[in-house]
Amino acid sequence: MNGSITQLLVWLLLGSSISFGGHYYLYRRLVVDPGLTGIKKKLAAGLLALLACAQLFTSLMDRRLTSEESRSFFYFSYTWLGLFSTLIFVLLLVDIVRVVKSLLYRVQGSRQARKEEDLQNPKRRLLFKQVTAGGAIAAGLGSTASGVATILGGFEVRTVNIPLTRLPKEFEGYRIVQVSDIHIGPTIHREFIQTMVDTVNSLKPDMIAVTGDLVDGAPELLKLHTAPLAQFESQDGTFFVTGNHEYYSGAERWLSEVRRLGMRTLENERVLLKRGDASIDLAGVNDYRASRYGARSDLQTALKGRNPDDELILLAHQPAHVHEAIKAGVGLQISGHTHGGQFWPWNLLVYLAQPVVRGLARFGETLIYVSTGTGYWGPPVRNGSKPEITVLTLRQKKDVTKAAA
Repeated sequence: MNGSITQLLVWLLLGSSISFGGHYYLYRRLVVDPGLTGIKKKLAAGLLALLACAQLFTSLMDRRLTSEESRSFFYFSYTWLGLFSTLIFVLLLVDIVRVVKSLLYRVQGSRQARKEEDLQNPKRRLLFKQVTAGGAIAAGLGSTASGVATILGGFEVRTVNIPLTRLPKEFEGYRIVQVSDIHIGPTIHREFIQTMVDTVNSLKPDMIAVTGDLVDGAPELLKLHTAPLAQFESQDGTFFVTGNHEYYSGAERWLSEVRRLGMRTLENERVLLKRGDASIDLAGVNDYRASRYGARSDLQTALKGRNPDDELILLAHQPAHVHEAIKAGVGLQISGHTHGGQFWPWNLLVYLAQPVVRGLARFGETLIYVSTGTGYWGPPVRNGSKPEITVLTLRQKKDVTKAAA
């Protein structure tokens, strides 16, 4: 108990420092520097203080409140978080450029002359700060508004043909419908899930794959919103693997709940999918970072005893699994996790963390498909990546080597 309290206090200290520090930075750059005074300055300062408190409250309570009333608040708060992060990034970028320019002036020996010129032109300096503040606000509002509009535009149903060398002819045209990174929680509720389920069922899947990050919150709080998942319909069933967010929300309890909803969980396991006498292997592993939460991701255990001549499909939340999948002879890995970057500017960082961010890619004989995600996490904002429901249609690929022989 004492350890939990200590962790909470440390988290509160860190969270409040980031939130209030970031909002104070915006106050300096958007209020003080552009020269706002009087009632405008006071109102702006008060608004930023309220937004900082709302952000901190959201981080504390977003997994505990699931009513429609709280949803409206969280939608607003998370939208502001998206705008806030964009403003911070743009303004920091401007400040970094200014620092670099100052260093260059110093190296060139003209810093003093520049300084004297600025002192003689206070209006010029003020105008620069006002233009910078206005530009940052315009960029942030434009990016955020565009991202919200993308979310409100609904799902994109994407059909992708997957050519596999070892695919039996009986599985030609086999349809796997993938949903991923749904994040049922503070702003994604039952009606979103019902629409998703109805869309998936209308695609007549042979199999449904749910590749992690289904929820953000406890099962007892989200039961109303997850209920439509029990309506999934496919010939071979629905298969689920954990993402990192299941471990934040209590993975064991969610695995039980997912099974209650009629899904088959693959926890470092393998099953056979059959069409007549033909079969292919479907394996699933726990999240790539599951070891941090007392579980593990173990592809070797999942594949123990399999026939290496059979086609092998792997469900793995994070694309980073692909390096192990290549060694194991996986024909197709189906992943999510990245959200396609979700929104600017954080989408730039995803490319540093994962080998594939979106779409179909090939690594030797192994294909990997990475969904941009069906929901969203945090801000209801998507820049350049639509919410996605994917139809992966399996096709026989002729083995060129054998044909030549």
